[in-house]
Amino acid sequence: MKKTNDIAIDLKNITKEYVIHHEKPTLVEKFYKGREEKFIALNNISLTIKKGERVGIIGPNGSGKTTLLKIIAGITTPTRGTVNAYGKVVSLIDLEAGFHPDLTGYQNIFLNGMLLGMKKKEIEKKLHAIITFADIHQFIDAPMFTYSSGMALRLGFAVAVHANPDILILDENISAGDRLFQHKIEQKIEQLLAQDRTILIASHYQQIIKQYTNKVFLVDHGKIIKGENKKLYKKYFV
Repeated sequence: MKKTNDIAIDLKNITKEYVIHHEKPTLVEKFYKGREEKFIALNNISLTIKKGERVGIIGPNGSGKTTLLKIIAGITTPTRGTVNAYGKVVSLIDLEAGFHPDLTGYQNIFLNGMLLGMKKKEIEKKLHAIITFADIHQFIDAPMFTYSSGMALRLGFAVAVHANPDILILDENISAGDRLFQHKIEQKIEQLLAQDRTILIASHYQQIIKQYTNKVFLVDHGKIIKGENKKLYKKYFV
């Protein structure tokens, strides 16, 4: 029997299916589903991740690794199966979901922070630290639609790590930015791990996996390939 107090994430028999419509169907075809095709992004995945682990999810493009993390983050729901995440989950997979393009960076800190479960007073208390960490200077008062993807990532990461997450979910976009910001990311990830926080990263870049994780799961054609030894999976990195 697993002790749930040691578990951060527990997935049981997760399947995610998408319906592909090749053409605009007629009314008759809607009833007969003659032009629909199912795509199975994830196929009956079960996975347990313990608290404090730094886990890499790797695999070729289209393998299902990002879909898996989106299900864990609650961005999308599985077609079948159960998801249990113990603690606050913060994700940097879909930044646009937490920012409004017409609001300034300053305003988006409050919007994004509240979406991540922070109270207004907590955001106000951490505001200076978030702005300093993001280090986007005068752009903090500019609307988000003027930001580059790297600047949006910096601000998103700054808010996320100050939201006190128990589980932090990232993708390879954490490689954006200069070396100084990379150093900040490394320090913050190490700080979170020292506090027994759990880190998940989906990537097909070998350097990111080597640098940030100590356990790897390979996803291929919607399934997890058994084993956790990185050396066995070098051919899947690009």
